[in-house]
Amino acid sequence: MTARFFATPQDAAAAFYDALERADLDAMMAIWAEDEEVFCTHPNGARQTGFAAVRESWRQTFSIGPRASVRLSEQVQRLGILLAVHSVLEHYTVPGEETPRPPVIASNVYVRGAQGWHLLSRHASSAPGAVTADISATLH
Repeated sequence: MTARFFATPQDAAAAFYDALERADLDAMMAIWAEDEEVFCTHPNGARQTGFAAVRESWRQTFSIGPRASVRLSEQVQRLGILLAVHSVLEHYTVPGEETPRPPVIASNVYVRGAQGWHLLSRHASSAPGAVTADISATLH
């Protein structure tokens, strides 16, 4: 797997959400740093450490359900010389489902190397009930 070059962490983030919406495993893994130090935690899932484990977790995620569209809100970004942190609320809409799913709180950490910016770490978890109720009220 050859990683793509991303000039900015925002470019890597845009590619991440594009790959996520298309359920494209190869595109998803081209965003991750090819490093055994990467780790990913999906909502209600265990932490996966290492490139192979992260790849397998995305393969399983993409194989179990319909593709969803993702809308981001409450984005907070911090940018350093070699590291960027993005914290967002992700709102998933799945075709055929009448109501939107509860939001997911995600923190994505990007690292800059010789091949540009790549995803080093992702932690996503279901939003607590109070946040879910507040978000649902603003969406309707």
